[in-house]
Amino acid sequence: MSGVESKVVAITGASSGIGEATARLLAARGAKVVIGARRAERLGRLAAEINQAGGVARFRAVDVTRREDVEAFIGFARKEFGRVDVVVNNAGVMPLSPLDALKVDEWDRVIDVNIRGVLHDIAAGLPVMKAQGFGQFVNVSSIGGHAVSPTAAVYCATKFAVAAISEGLRQENDRIRVTVTSPGVTESELADSISDDTAREEMRGFRRIAIAPEAIARAIAYAVEQPDDVDVSEVIVRPTASPY
Repeated sequence: MSGVESKVVAITGASSGIGEATARLLAARGAKVVIGARRAERLGRLAAEINQAGGVARFRAVDVTRREDVEAFIGFARKEFGRVDVVVNNAGVMPLSPLDALKVDEWDRVIDVNIRGVLHDIAAGLPVMKAQGFGQFVNVSSIGGHAVSPTAAVYCATKFAVAAISEGLRQENDRIRVTVTSPGVTESELADSISDDTAREEMRGFRRIAIAPEAIARAIAYAVEQPDDVDVSEVIVRPTASPY
């Protein structure tokens, strides 16, 4: 199946930023979107707006760190529409800090969301796609998955892991497409999770040049709309004026 129209797309981290923009764009192009995040109230508003605009959207609260939540989320998408064509792994956190700050609880959180969350989506979606004989995972990484910077060691490690997991998944499945989308500096709420004063101040400067989340949504749509025999394996999208 090529194009976006009528595809069933499950999106995590869909209550804001890239996830929200992706849901709106794909729904506008005719996809049936199933949106998930922890903030159910926001999801409900977004789904209502999409449906009122003529799109098709369903929502279910999901915490990607809980495997049972993710299984229920993917099962909900399948029950609603009979299949799952695309899973967009977008949920992520970015609590930056120098390693010597020893914010071990934050390290655990970023690993749980950014790595285990992706694995949980794969564990839930892969059996469905293999039974169907088709499907696509779009795993949202970062330019932090290509280069490491101070205060971002753990975050970058998780995004390097996303690339490794995605490449392994691609090599192991010849009927399932796998795309890694790596955003550069993008307007989002990710920086809100930075508790370290030094890292937060550095991020303010880093984010002076940023692109809108709709830019990443368009890149995801491009990968999704390709025919089944075309796998857009990796896309990096960054602000034109950004040196990073």
